[in-house]
Amino acid sequence: MKEAVYDLCRKHGISDATIYNLKSKFGGLDVSEAKRLKELKGENARLKKLLADSMLDNAALKDLLSKNGDARREARGCCPSPASARDERAAGVSSDRLRADDGSLPVPPDRRHGFA
Repeated sequence: MKEAVYDLCRKHGISDATIYNLKSKFGGLDVSEAKRLKELKGENARLKKLLADSMLDNAALKDLLSKNGDARREARGCCPSPASARDERAAGVSSDRLRADDGSLPVPPDRRHGFA
């Protein structure tokens, strides 16, 4: 049998390793089952492509809507955009009073050492 596989491989220009890999993958399937498997793989690839396109369109629309919403809010002047709101400081409060250099919250001088 090994001779027959070798001769077939040489005749069709493929390696015998390819034949054994295909046999391990499709050895127990009938021809109709193998055809159905091929059809299902093609359909699966098509559906994955449709899903990826749909997700890309969805992301683009969300990005467009968020940009349009920010522009509309700024044009009306009713609400600042969330990005600009984060950069604003309270009137009369310097930034050194908001946070210490190490990023911790400020502690009043009489509470630093645990004295009340």
